[in-house]
Amino acid sequence: MDTKTPNGERRHITIKLWPPSQNTRQMLVERMTNNLSTPTIFTRKYGSLTNSEGSKHAGQIEEAAFATANQHYEQEPDGDGSSAVQLYARECSKLILEVLKGGGIKTEEKETLEVAEALFDISKGQRAFIEEDEARTLLSPLKELGNSYTKICFSNRSFGLGAAHVAGPILASIKNQLKEVDLSDFVAGRPEAEALDVMNIFSEALEGSKLTCLNLSDNALGEKGVRAFGKLLKSQNSLEELYLMNDGISKEAAQAVCELVTFTDKLRVLHFHNNMTGDEGAIAISEILNRCPLLEDFRCSSTRVGSEGGVALTEALAQCKNLKKLDLRDNMFGVEAGLKLSEALYKHAYITEIYLSYLNLEDDGAIAIANALKDTAPSLEVLEMAGNDITAEAAPVLAECIATKKSLVKLNLSENDLKDVGALQISKVLGEGHNKLKEVDMSQNSLRDSAKFLAKALIRLSGFEFLNVNGNFISDDGIKELKGVFEGCLHKLGPLDENDVDGEDEDDDDEGSEHDELEAKLKKLDVNGDEEEEED
Repeated sequence: MDTKTPNGERRHITIKLWPPSQNTRQMLVERMTNNLSTPTIFTRKYGSLTNSEGSKHAGQIEEAAFATANQHYEQEPDGDGSSAVQLYARECSKLILEVLKGGGIKTEEKETLEVAEALFDISKGQRAFIEEDEARTLLSPLKELGNSYTKICFSNRSFGLGAAHVAGPILASIKNQLKEVDLSDFVAGRPEAEALDVMNIFSEALEGSKLTCLNLSDNALGEKGVRAFGKLLKSQNSLEELYLMNDGISKEAAQAVCELVTFTDKLRVLHFHNNMTGDEGAIAISEILNRCPLLEDFRCSSTRVGSEGGVALTEALAQCKNLKKLDLRDNMFGVEAGLKLSEALYKHAYITEIYLSYLNLEDDGAIAIANALKDTAPSLEVLEMAGNDITAEAAPVLAECIATKKSLVKLNLSENDLKDVGALQISKVLGEGHNKLKEVDMSQNSLRDSAKFLAKALIRLSGFEFLNVNGNFISDDGIKELKGVFEGCLHKLGPLDENDVDGEDEDDDDEGSEHDELEAKLKKLDVNGDEEEEED
């Protein structure tokens, strides 16, 4: 609408129509209750409900219609909300008619409603403190008799002591119905003493609950924080998922987790990303792994684990034969731990995603792991081994491994030293049968001419989406040829702004004969990347 300022200027003001207030929503529920339970043209035709039945269905209809309209609004948040309001009204009318016809709410609306009822989430919006008065209002739906909440998410809101005292009794009253609890990042910015008191209150309130999923990430727990959650952790005997990421998990904290999390026979997901665990902490985590026969997803990335801890973890992982996803990125394993990991991988037939970047594997570790994966993991979809000092020496075994992985979706070998010789061998195996492959990253590998042939091998794959060869030594002519390969679909070729057209590798002077041999091979490649027959 337009309005005038005091000086007479005309100003346009957008009035937001969505979301409706709680009072508006309640009034609509009451109106729909009447429409379902009193004489109307539709109730005369299809029959009416009792007032209690009408009230129950009206509440369900409003929740389902609101969820549908709100999802629509979130997809176009810059609008004034008028289209969401219209959709909201249409959905309510449609669902009223379906209930009266006796069909009830259709499956898709029921599923939306069930999700809306099951999850209580206060994490949306700005990250902010929450104090006692706001907590009373915000958490009031959890006090309603007969509520159906089985999942709660308190992430992104920092609870003070007053708010925790409000939340504690409420959580204690519904703990037997809860299945999933997310308390990640819920004491941010609080003094340590207050944060520990808050953790203790939540721990005591939820002690004895039968959770399947618990997320305590982003809370800077340390050992004190882990022990503050001791009553909750020790009482859990049905956990299937446990997240302790970015929690300051030192060796002492890891040992506390090992001590307190005793029931792990149902655990399927265990994440420790971005902690300061170190070798001794990794040894404690390995003891937990030894008690996780059903583990499917393990993440221990960026945890400062060296060779000793890496060996302990990989030996324990050998017992986790149901593993599907493994993420050990950004640790200091070295070759010895890499060799131990290869031994464990022979036992992981079901693995589909493996993230082994920045582990200092070098050629020996990479070759051992590639040999192991070649003989197992038939459904591998993601293989990441970036930043491991892998050279062309390991390329033949890597190529043999990749050739067998027809389900591969993503391949990341960036920040290695494969050079043209290694990249050429890998590009030659990316042929028919790799139609699921979508993304390949070979950036920062000292590539020159081989980048073009890698591109030609990939562009013919029907599902391919993105190639990254940035940070190499590709000439200006080579860049033009690359863009020519991707003509009409340049969005599939990553940026080349960090490519060094004049780049020289420090070992160039020692590679004369090898380079000549490569040049001969490159000249014999046809447009499709296959070697042509030599002429007599």
